[in-house]
Amino acid sequence: MDFAQYITENALILIPALYVLGMLIKGTESIKDKYIPIVLLIAGIAGAVGILGVSADSVIQGILVTGATVYTNQLLKQTTKSE
Repeated sequence: MDFAQYITENALILIPALYVLGMLIKGTESIKDKYIPIVLLIAGIAGAVGILGVSADSVIQGILVTGATVYTNQLLKQTTKSE
């Protein structure tokens, strides 16, 4: 599935921003790894609302960019993992 066709052009900047935020959170010990996707979801929705304004579409865009970010992270982890 190609997420990019569903994400608006203005919201695409959130994907690398969320990725970097996730890496920064991963480096801290104050937030457990299992909570990182939830923190990124909140940040993604907040970022989309900030960029696109308050609407249901903004919330959906926030969810989509967070999903794309977490999927990208997992894809990179799984393809570089040695078994």
